[in-house]
Parts: sequence; C-alpha cells; structure tokens
Amino acid sequence: MRSITTLDLQYAHRFYGFKGEAQYLHGHTGVLTIEVEDSVNPGVNMVFPCNEIQKTAWAVLKNFDHALILREDDPLLPAVLDVYEKQGIRNGAPSNTMTGPAFKTELATAYPECRLVVTKETMTVEGMIKIVYDLLKDKLNIVKITFTSGVNAGSADFEPKNVIDRCPLCGIALDENGVCPKCGYKKK
Repeated sequence: MRSITTLDLQYAHRFYGFKGEAQYLHGHTGVLTIEVEDSVNPGVNMVFPCNEIQKTAWAVLKNFDHALILREDDPLLPAVLDVYEKQGIRNGAPSNTMTGPAFKTELATAYPECRLVVTKETMTVEGMIKIVYDLLKDKLNIVKITFTSGVNAGSADFEPKNVIDRCPLCGIALDENGVCPKCGYKKK
C-alpha cells in the first residue's frame, strides 16, 4: 500500500542553451508528489504518516524553495555570485532562515546560505525527479515521484528497496539505535 504527500516549491531557473522562451530566467511554482510504499504498520494502521514523509523530504528539499537553480556551466552563475558578493549576501543574510543542510551529489549541489542550487543537467521536471530521488532514496521507500511545474509534468516509477523499521506507536522510521525520534519507543 502507498502513502502519498505533496510539497510546493517556488524557484527560478532557465534552460541554458535551449532555443525557446525557457532560455530566459523565469520562475515557477512546482508541485512535487512523493509516493512511498510498504506494508501497513499494524500499530498505527498506515504505511507511513504523510506529515513525516513531508518532514523528511522538506528537510532537504527546502533548499530548492525560493532558490535560484542554475546548471553548472551556465555563464549566469559567476555573474549572480558576483552580484551576491557585492551585495553582501553570498554567505548569508539575517532574513535567509529557511535553509536546509548543504548537500553535494553527482546531480546537484546546494548552497543554502545564498539560496542557490547548481545542477549538472538543465533543471527540467525530469531533472528534478532524478535529483529528488537521489536525495531521498535511502530515507524513504519511494515508488513514484511526480513533479508538475507550470504546464509541464513528469513522473517516474521506482522499485522500493529499503527495509525501514517503523515505530508501532506513531509509524515513523526508527533511528539507527532502534529508537523512535518522535515518541521514544525502543525496539526490543
């Protein structure tokens, strides 16, 4: 059975090298839908609490919200960083509080201090799905990700591969010591 949650992401990007309107810097509100599959946890009668899927995903994905997403070879990147440097916001600003942990994968690097994500490939809906799966595949049993941005949408199915011990009292994943981080239950 599946548990499904959605997240909204507002971001700016462009398709560098693309011949069309999208080659110009523009913004979107994207809707990301994550479907997680596992057995129904008999203690709580659910696969996984949807608010916990959202919490797990948002901890990393908030780096994409209100962020500029540019491909690593886009000539706008050094220009933007130069402007941020001159403005004194490249290394953060007091108003920049909605930041996740910095990350670096083969597909993307997040610089939360200046609300920037640098990608290896052009950030399309398909590219976003690849990045999200790569970031969350070890934390959730993701079977499907759908990303809608403007009139564009993409979707991909995945084989669940994780065995995740879940709390019988509140349904969330136990930590590496078998303890529920929410209610303190300890696996025997």
